[in-house]
Amino acid sequence: MSGFIDQCVANVSKQPDRLFAQPLAQVPDFVFNEDVVRVFPDMIKRSVPGYPTIVENIGVLAGQFAKPHSVLYDLGSSLGAVTQALRRHVQIANCRVIAVDNSSAMVERCREYLHAQDSMFQELLPVEVIEADILSLDFQPTSLVALNFTLQFIQPEQRLELLTRIRRALLPGGALILSEKLQFEDAEQHALLADLHIAFKRANGYSELEIAQKRSAIEKVMLPDSLEQHRERLLAAGFSQVVPWFQCLNFASLIALP
Repeated sequence: MSGFIDQCVANVSKQPDRLFAQPLAQVPDFVFNEDVVRVFPDMIKRSVPGYPTIVENIGVLAGQFAKPHSVLYDLGSSLGAVTQALRRHVQIANCRVIAVDNSSAMVERCREYLHAQDSMFQELLPVEVIEADILSLDFQPTSLVALNFTLQFIQPEQRLELLTRIRRALLPGGALILSEKLQFEDAEQHALLADLHIAFKRANGYSELEIAQKRSAIEKVMLPDSLEQHRERLLAAGFSQVVPWFQCLNFASLIALP
């Protein structure tokens, strides 16, 4: 996956993530602005264990759930990695992808990446990239919705309503794929996996200063849930089954079936 993305963005400027490498007098809350967009491929690869595997296999899983004449949604699409995977793996008649993000900087760069993908491959699913708030999106009938590390940035009191609206839009036999960073209800387990995640970041070249400042920037913005909270909320939204299919340290992905 990473090799493919490198090919697709070869002509687009990329930079290593050094956003928190220098001491900041005051660490601002994390936002998906142009500074983040410039370093996002490097940031996500070095921060989220298992990310390339999750992204590529969302495409594979989507191939099992996508229905003819339906929409596939990538909600919180960022630079479009999931959208690219959907287009590579789904070969169902008359499907199309709608990628949605509320960051104008992300949307602009996502369109560049998808244009690069179009130039390399033939007969890909058509895609529309929309700058919008997914909380106010009018969902079309859909057979596959991907929420890839997106729900954790939505206020907790708004999550059930969003998931309920997604469930109502899902066609029979479709699926929601939800990937999230996890909290753990057992304090010792939570501390262990949090420490291992920090070790993962160190192994990927982040300094103690970068780790600390990034944590300070994101702690009020990204609000993760436990696996149990996700399961209960998805069932409350009307899903019939919740199946974890991937976990690496404190990051996981679930399939929710209508």
